[in-house]
Amino acid sequence: MKKTLLSFVFALFTVFTHAQPKPNIVLIYADDLGYGDLSCYGATKIKTPHIDRVAAEGLRFTNAHATSATCTPSRYSLLTGQYAWRKTGTGIAPGDAALLIPTDRVTLPGMLQQAGYQTGVVGKWHLGLGPKGGPDWNGDIKPGPLEIGFNYSFLLPATGDRVPCVYVENHRIVGLDPGDPVQVSYKDPIGTEPTGKANPELLKMMYSHGHDQTIVNGVSRIGYMTGGKAARWVDEEMADVLTGKVAQFIERNRKNPFFVYFSTHDIHVPRMPHSRFVGKSGMGPRGDAILQLDWCVGEVMKTLERLGLKNNTLVIISSDNGPVVDDGYQDDAVAKLSGHKPSGPLRGGKYSAFDAGTRVPFIVRWPGRVKAGTSDALLSQVDLLASLAALTGQKLGATEATDSRNTLDSFLGKDRKGREYVIEQALNNTLSVVKGNWKYIEPSRGPKVMVHTNTESGYDPQPQLYDLKADLGETRNRAEQHPQVVRELADLLKTARGNDQK
Repeated sequence: MKKTLLSFVFALFTVFTHAQPKPNIVLIYADDLGYGDLSCYGATKIKTPHIDRVAAEGLRFTNAHATSATCTPSRYSLLTGQYAWRKTGTGIAPGDAALLIPTDRVTLPGMLQQAGYQTGVVGKWHLGLGPKGGPDWNGDIKPGPLEIGFNYSFLLPATGDRVPCVYVENHRIVGLDPGDPVQVSYKDPIGTEPTGKANPELLKMMYSHGHDQTIVNGVSRIGYMTGGKAARWVDEEMADVLTGKVAQFIERNRKNPFFVYFSTHDIHVPRMPHSRFVGKSGMGPRGDAILQLDWCVGEVMKTLERLGLKNNTLVIISSDNGPVVDDGYQDDAVAKLSGHKPSGPLRGGKYSAFDAGTRVPFIVRWPGRVKAGTSDALLSQVDLLASLAALTGQKLGATEATDSRNTLDSFLGKDRKGREYVIEQALNNTLSVVKGNWKYIEPSRGPKVMVHTNTESGYDPQPQLYDLKADLGETRNRAEQHPQVVRELADLLKTARGNDQK
C-alpha cells in the first residue's frame, strides 16, 4: 500500500512538472510587409497559403503595431522593450554603424537565456555591429548579437541594399579569404570596383533613386565596398540560405527550449527572389518576393512538424513596418500592382505617420493554448519582452524594458482589449498615439508626399485627429471638432516623452 501510494505521488509530481514545459518560441519578422500584402488579411491578387494556414490555426490580429515606420528603430524597440526615440542614433543605421544596443541592457534574447532558452538570430540585423567607430570586418566582429543575449547568429550585417554584402556568422564573415580583406565606406569611394552610377550597363536591376554605388551581384548598393569577393552573397540564394540556417538551429536545439528570431530579408529591396518564384505572382519582383516569404514560413513550419515540435512552439509572424512599393530600384513594382493594395484599407506606408506605417500583420499560433480566430486587441511589439518574460516566469527590474508592458493575455487571445494606447514613430520622428477609437498625430513639418517613394507622410504643421472606428483610412481630420481629445492625447505624448529614461 505504501509503495503504491509513493508511486502515485511520484506520478502526480511527474505530470505536474512536465505537463506544461516552456514553449519554444519562433519569431518570424518580415521586412516591409504591408497590412494588405497577405491573403489572410484580405489580399486578392496574391495568395500566401503557408502564412494563411498559420493564421487559420492561430490568432490573427487586426490592430497590432510596430513601434516605428522604419526598420532600425522597430527592431531596437522589439529587442529592448524601449522606444527607440528615447535613444539618439537609432534612426536607419548605415551598414558600418557600431552596435546600437548597450551590452548591459536587458534584451528579449538575454531574458530568455536567463529562462533557460537557447537563443538564435538569423537574417537581417540592421542594429549595428562592433565598438564605437564600427566593426573590424576582417577580424572578430563584436560586440554584436552574442553580446546582447543570443547564443548563435547568422546575419546580414545591415540590409540587402547596403554594403557589406556578406554573411556574418557569430563573430566572423563567412568564407572570407584573408588575402582579400573587406573594406567598407559610407563617405568616399574606395577601391576600383564599378558603381551603378558610373557603370549602369553592368546592372541586372537598375536603381531608381539612391542605390547607385558599389555593384555586387549585378545590383548597385548604398555604400562602397571592396574586397571579400569569395564571401559575397548571391541575392537569389538568400532566402534558401537563411531558411536553412533556421532549420539547422531548430534541429540542434530541439531537445531544449529555444528562441529563434528569423528576420527575413523579404520583401525588402533589392527584390531578387530565387528562380522558383520569378514571374509566379504576376506582380513583378515584389509580388514574387511575397511568395518567397510565404515559402520560407512554410519551410519553418514543416521543420517544426517534422520534429514533433508544433504543439509546444509559440509562433509569431509580423513585420518591422508597413509597405513601400518603389524603394530605390526599377523592379516594376508600381506598374505591376494590378489592383493590389499593399496597405489594405490603411493610409500611408513605410516612413509615414499614417497608420499603414506601423499597423502590420501580426499572427500568433500555439496549438492548444491560443484559440484560433481574430482579435482587434490593441497591441505593440514593444510589449513582447515583458509579455514573454511573464510567460517564462522571469522578473524584470524597475529600470528594465521600461516601455514594455505585460500584455500576455492579449497575445494569447484571453484579453480582447489590449493596451490602453500605442505610440507610433514616423521617419522624421513625428510621434502619434492611438487610444480607443482616436489617433492623434502631433504637428510636424515636412513634405506631404515623399517624392521618391510616393508615400503620404502624414506630416502637417497642424494637429491631426482621426476617428479610426469611423474613418480607418484617416481621411477626415477631426481636431477642430474635438479639441479636448487633442489636448488629452497631446498631454499623453508629452508625459511619455518626459519620462527620465536612457
